[in-house]
Amino acid sequence: MALIGYARVSTAEQDTTLQTDALTKAGCTRIFEDTVFAAKADRTGLAAPLAYLRSGDVLAVRRRDRLDAPCRS
Repeated sequence: MALIGYARVSTAEQDTTLQTDALTKAGCTRIFEDTVFAAKADRTGLAAPLAYLRSGDVLAVRRRDRLDAPCRS
């Protein structure tokens, strides 16, 4: 079993440092990072960690809202 991390920010001005630090401390052996702008509905960056997961692996995020769909205005 592996703990796989996923970190996402919503703008180019943000960075994933707080998320990746927390995921590393939690024991993630691999961390995927993504930038998804608020107006973008698809989440292609989330596809990579989901494809990487194997039976028994766990996907970890710092906060559950990192998996939520982006808001549309």
